[in-house]
Amino acid sequence: MSLKSIYLDHCATSPLRPEARAAMTAAFELSGNPSSVHADGRAARAVLEEARAQVAALAGVSASAVIFTSGGTEANVLAVRSAVAAGARRLLISAVEHDCIRESALATGVPVTEIAVLASGVIDLQALRAEIDSWSAEEGPVFLALMAANNETGVIQPTCEAGDMIRAAGGWLHVDAVQAAGRRPIGLERFGADSLALSGHKLGGPQGIGALVAGPRTRIVRDMPGGGQEQGRRAGTQNVIGAAGFGAAAAAASAAPGGDSGPRDLAAARISEAGGLVIGATAPRLSDVLCVALPGLSSEVQVMGLDLAGVRVSAGAACSSGKVRPSRVLEAMGLGEMAGCAIRLSGGWSTRPEDWRGAADAWIALKSRRASRSRPAAA
Repeated sequence: MSLKSIYLDHCATSPLRPEARAAMTAAFELSGNPSSVHADGRAARAVLEEARAQVAALAGVSASAVIFTSGGTEANVLAVRSAVAAGARRLLISAVEHDCIRESALATGVPVTEIAVLASGVIDLQALRAEIDSWSAEEGPVFLALMAANNETGVIQPTCEAGDMIRAAGGWLHVDAVQAAGRRPIGLERFGADSLALSGHKLGGPQGIGALVAGPRTRIVRDMPGGGQEQGRRAGTQNVIGAAGFGAAAAAASAAPGGDSGPRDLAAARISEAGGLVIGATAPRLSDVLCVALPGLSSEVQVMGLDLAGVRVSAGAACSSGKVRPSRVLEAMGLGEMAGCAIRLSGGWSTRPEDWRGAADAWIALKSRRASRSRPAAA
């Protein structure tokens, strides 16, 4: 990355933390399979279990609750499939869930109900209550997937309130905590959740590693058959090197969680004064995520213009930002055509206050250039 560039795309992937790099470098020297009982295997197992304990500490659970997966997507999919295996015959998901939740729920073949969100991006708790009250015993246990914080807007969801409703109905709340981890304190009890999904590369660990955190009220299916790894809940030789980096990143995030919204808020104020619309501004948000829209200027043009200026941002979620279509999340918030004119700036562990200032400068300059091009020539 150029010294002149500004990286504000941590929600897509956060740069690798030095602690994670060091842990992975050390793990590369291991030669044993963590399931082998000889000395080399035991050494690999020790690294794996240390990483599990570090991730567990971040999530406020015992190590036995952590199931390593290939990433946040697999963790979310495993939770949804487990709910169906546990007997759910209808699934509730918020209208702003990540595509992996929505698509995996639809793929189960059981009915899926999307719970609307308010204009702020926060789930409509009254609508959720109505759906729970309409749930019949024949539909099995109530299941709700509600993310801790939205991956496009940073809006924080009322998981505890939703969890109270679900528990009173004898059900299961799954929380996608991928974006919240490393940015605010997380945990099953803190979120009122029964399971959590985590991803290593969103908090400064490597790509290709994540975890499903499963509480005592869940029943996790063995979705990937084979050996007895991960307490018999996910077969296949574990990614020891990835887990080592994930664990080190989790430990670093636990020691220094984010929380200072000042630099982001100053940038948001300047962009707003220049004509940008700050999305989700009326709701609680993650401290270093900013979603802004500019009427009449497409998301793609803004991303490309900022990229040329050395500022790296996204047009919505990383898994869909390469597709020319409006954000489903922003459409659910009632933004209409504005959904195709929004970008996301997201900081993280390596972001400096001057990065937010530089990004605001670049956005305002881009907006001014576009405005000057649209003015009619003088007679």
